[in-house]
Amino acid sequence: MEKVLFLLLAFFPVKDANWPSYRGPHGDGHSDASSLPIQWDEQKNVRWKTSVSGKAWASPVVWGNQVWLSNATEKGDKLSAIALDINTGKVIFDIPLFTIEKPMFTLPANSYATPTPVIEEGRVYHHFGSAGTVCLDTNTGKIIWARQDIPCNHHRGPASSPIIFENLLILTFDGFDVQYLIALDKITGKTVWKKDRSITYGTDNGDNKKAFSTPSVFKIDGKNQLVSAAAVGTVSYDPATGEELWKVHHGGMNASCKPIMVNGKVLVTTGDGGWKLFAVRPDGKGDVSTTHVSWKTIKNVPQYSSPLVVGNQVFMVSKDGIFSELDSETGEVVKTERLAGVFWTSPLFADGRIYLFNEQGSGYVVQSGKDWKLIATNKLENGCMASPAAVGKNIIVRTKTHVYSLENKN
Repeated sequence: MEKVLFLLLAFFPVKDANWPSYRGPHGDGHSDASSLPIQWDEQKNVRWKTSVSGKAWASPVVWGNQVWLSNATEKGDKLSAIALDINTGKVIFDIPLFTIEKPMFTLPANSYATPTPVIEEGRVYHHFGSAGTVCLDTNTGKIIWARQDIPCNHHRGPASSPIIFENLLILTFDGFDVQYLIALDKITGKTVWKKDRSITYGTDNGDNKKAFSTPSVFKIDGKNQLVSAAAVGTVSYDPATGEELWKVHHGGMNASCKPIMVNGKVLVTTGDGGWKLFAVRPDGKGDVSTTHVSWKTIKNVPQYSSPLVVGNQVFMVSKDGIFSELDSETGEVVKTERLAGVFWTSPLFADGRIYLFNEQGSGYVVQSGKDWKLIATNKLENGCMASPAAVGKNIIVRTKTHVYSLENKN
């Protein structure tokens, strides 16, 4: 019986042994990986290191023995997909996907391949905003379907990552000219539903309507909710149909953090124009702006990094490196720690520790718990704009120039 179970696990990896999407198997930055390293540098605890050309901030995803990455040239004229062997770091596939004659403008701080792909058994989905979306066979690297007919002027570049819900691939287009969500049949790539934002933006300036967030699906009172943060507001939809369930107007613009839940409340951030973190009760209908906001805070709110919930503790790191714990019931700051550097990446929780990587190449390790504390500060040659993944006994880290597998060698 044990032999049969081993063979089943070998052919059908358990869910938490993979890192299928942005922020992992549950969309919350948690991993069941264990025996992870606490210390590393360019030599110490590096299992392998692979150079990746181009400029791309997409985070790595992992399924079985493959690590997949979206990639782009700095100019954005060539978009591609890369697969690495998780055991050796060797390139399995380097697949050209789209050639773009006239790439849209993208901020230097962004890239043309910032959205993180999403992967499942046999298929990986790479998304580059309106430049293209593609489904690949992970065994052969062949294109199953591709779309380049979904319009949006991203103005400063795309960043929202795709998510899978049942048979749907859900994409977010909060652009300068249009703002909507669209769900594609993940098998065929055909459109199943499309929903325009119903947010009252209060402006005709398209730059104030842009956002970069990735939605989350939560099961609330037995019903699925797709919660999607946008500029000015956050909206909950039925993920199967796109029907709007509730929305909250909170102001701000360019929201980029992924919604997360704690104690039955959804946490969302507002983005530019006065950074705020809101806790919203998700049991309302219609516009709940004045009825369902439990608390909000402006202290040390992350601009790009998504919050992390561990038990009843809420952790977050601001762009300028203030790592904070909040009281999940009130939003009050419980404790802070000053970290050096600029943080675009989202924290990882695994093995009882919180891992944080910054743009300058520093990797911080915090021992979690009520009396949490910083226990290690590490350094890699180049910094991170992509968030890490953790599977097995390895942390997969994409810097601006390389992909690393960090593993305890002691």
